[in-house]
Amino acid sequence: MPDNKNKKSNKNKKTTEKTIQQSISAHKSRKELRRTGFYYSFLTIVLLFCLIQIGFSAILNISKLVAYKAKIITLKKTLNDAEEYNKNLKEEIKIFSTTQNLEGIARNTLKMAGEDEVLIIINNSNSENKTKKKHKKNEVKNAE
Repeated sequence: MPDNKNKKSNKNKKTTEKTIQQSISAHKSRKELRRTGFYYSFLTIVLLFCLIQIGFSAILNISKLVAYKAKIITLKKTLNDAEEYNKNLKEEIKIFSTTQNLEGIARNTLKMAGEDEVLIIINNSNSENKTKKKHKKNEVKNAE
């Protein structure tokens, strides 16, 4: 019978060792699961942060693209206007650079005359002003 007890006690020891090993392995597997879960959570957070950053950068780049296209359009319009203005100025230079036009400008605006010409200037505005002043003086004298 003692052998029988030894066998049972050995069996009990073996089963307890097995349960201890199983609990230890279960504990280790739970630790590994927690560690793996933590790593997955951390990587998920990093991935989400990267996706948010990429989305923000894409929106920012698109808005800059739209703004730059608008600036390009306004600059092209300004360039076309400036080229048209330069074209008009060149035409005016051609018109005013001829001697006949220069002579006309000198006669009309600067009151100049040619070599064999006599310039007579009739100033209507001054004579009208003088007659009006005389009339006012006469009216003041008559009122006294």
